[in-house]
Amino acid sequence: MAQVVKAAGIDVSKPWLDVAIWPTGEEIRVSRDAAGLARLIAWLNDHDVTRVGLEASGGYERFAIDGLQAAGFEVALLNPLRVRRFAQAKGRLAKNDRVDARTVAQFTLVMLDRDPVPRRRDLDALAELLTYRGQLNDWCTDCVNQREHLRDTALRASIARRLTSLRLEIKKIDQRLAAMIAGNNDWNALARRLRTVPGVGPILAATLIALLPELGTLSRRAIASLVGLAPFDDDSGGHRGERHIKGGRKAVRDTLYMAALSARQHNPVIAAFAARLAGKKPKVILVACMRKLLVTLNAMVRDGTDWRLTGA
Repeated sequence: MAQVVKAAGIDVSKPWLDVAIWPTGEEIRVSRDAAGLARLIAWLNDHDVTRVGLEASGGYERFAIDGLQAAGFEVALLNPLRVRRFAQAKGRLAKNDRVDARTVAQFTLVMLDRDPVPRRRDLDALAELLTYRGQLNDWCTDCVNQREHLRDTALRASIARRLTSLRLEIKKIDQRLAAMIAGNNDWNALARRLRTVPGVGPILAATLIALLPELGTLSRRAIASLVGLAPFDDDSGGHRGERHIKGGRKAVRDTLYMAALSARQHNPVIAAFAARLAGKKPKVILVACMRKLLVTLNAMVRDGTDWRLTGA
């Protein structure tokens, strides 16, 4: 009798891990702690499961991922939007922890087209600093927007002090990022290579190291799609719709946006590329420059070469 291929799906919450196996339908709920994880590992082994899928859940998923990987399971971190679209396509409109676990399990079994990449725990501290830095930047923007509409002198002064404090904290975070990268030979070498490209600064280099470890391992189309910079068709019959970018890693894309603005001014290759697109919408030109910059960096890391004007 042929062995049934199975996968497990986990719905992660702060107190619980709800787990289901597809297609055989077994279910279990365990606590999200060491005792619960040990119970889950034994249960999965008893049911001959080797691949597990779970969605990003604000960081709560990392405990389960690390424990399951250490126990020898293949663990796939899934995009929640893709899983939800899959559920809708299957006609599953209900949403609760048990239903979500079953959906994740089925998605993991039938929709993954490549082996899961193990999570890089060594990047956690760097990624956490970058995430916090992004939040600080958002708060700075909020302060600027608030101050623009305030007339009360005391309130404006309070916002100004808050903004100064936030900017000082960003500077301290930048110093910590630089020290962390300088203290790791591999990160330092990669950051140095990336920064040979005019327009690439320390924050983009750190972002690519921490949040895009696939850089240099994928094709130009795949890396652009991963970040959310690959334009997708919108055609039907004789209709030819505008191409739009969708999804991807927003934190990487946001940092590339600022780098592309700089590169258009200081990188002759990007500047010439943008000039050839004259007449298109400004946003289309900028996204194309972001994609061009990312593809260039991907090729450099893949080939182990620094940026060269003549060969770019």
